[in-house]
Amino acid sequence: MSRSPRLWSYRRLVVAAAMLSTTLTACGDDAAAVAADAPAQEARRIINVGVERLQVRPFTDVIRLTGTVIADRRVMVAAEEGGIVQRVLVDKGASVRAGQSIVELDDELLRAQRDEAQAQMSLAQQLWDRTRRLYDDDGIGTENEYLKKRYNAAQAKARLTLVKARLANTTIRAPFDGVLDARLVEVGSVVAPGSGVAMVVDLSPLKVAAGVPERYAADVQLGARAVILFDALGDTSHGSVEFVGASVHASNRTFPIELALDASTEFVKPEMIADVILERRHLEQAVVVPRQALVRTESGFSAFVAVDVKGDAAIAEVRALTLGPSAQDEVVVVSGLKDQDRLIVLGQTQVANGDHLRIVSAP
Repeated sequence: MSRSPRLWSYRRLVVAAAMLSTTLTACGDDAAAVAADAPAQEARRIINVGVERLQVRPFTDVIRLTGTVIADRRVMVAAEEGGIVQRVLVDKGASVRAGQSIVELDDELLRAQRDEAQAQMSLAQQLWDRTRRLYDDDGIGTENEYLKKRYNAAQAKARLTLVKARLANTTIRAPFDGVLDARLVEVGSVVAPGSGVAMVVDLSPLKVAAGVPERYAADVQLGARAVILFDALGDTSHGSVEFVGASVHASNRTFPIELALDASTEFVKPEMIADVILERRHLEQAVVVPRQALVRTESGFSAFVAVDVKGDAAIAEVRALTLGPSAQDEVVVVSGLKDQDRLIVLGQTQVANGDHLRIVSAP
């Protein structure tokens, strides 16, 4: 018996519905599996980073100051006697030795006074010698006359000594070895006692004077070393602290220091500006990290290190840090990091604790 066309159509619809149901069920299972695996893939994200292996090394904490070059000694040489300048013996800029004549004054009047005092002393001495012999040997004369002649002789001698000293002062001399930096008189100038005639500076050694903020009062000691930079010359020198002021300046809250230069070029001159890098403290063994590797947190600073390193794969671990002194772009880590730690220095701002890492660079 033959089957009707309607029955065959019905059976085809039933089979197609069954097949469609099976297909939708399979697709739903695959979608659920993908959705379940997505958080796992997100949790295991891999971040490319650069690391630096830490090594303990010496570190010097410094104080940066601005200083001024000064001469070791700078003296205005003044006339002790008044008079007219007769000769100028040294030109400006010339080197002088201690005791060398710089300027001579007209001494004609004082030489005449010296000759007069010499004659008076000779007469007084002769009269005293005669009176003393007569009084001591023969008992001739009175005691008053004896004492008067002795006094006159001593007075005449003192007067001659005074005139000779004044005569010597008509030659003005350099007080120490140095350079005649300024000459204030010319031949024919009239000078009075106490007026300046020349400036002598001692350039060996040169010094650098600077002011240190009062917060560093406990850190600056005699003998502390410093690097001194002269930007105007492109020159670098070294020096040590040889003077530390005992008081703080009321207007700028700094105390003065002076540093003696170990050596300097001939072009370094007084009143030049110098940058002073003063050693504050020196650590022989310190963990030093780049400042840019630090991450600021609410409680201070932290850093990330790479741990469980296997080839170029690693895990990120956060470390809370206690920081010490710093200089330029480096910081000493007192606690939180140790020697041989692999510090993340590139990509650290994208890293969280426990992240999987791929080390792509290691300076």
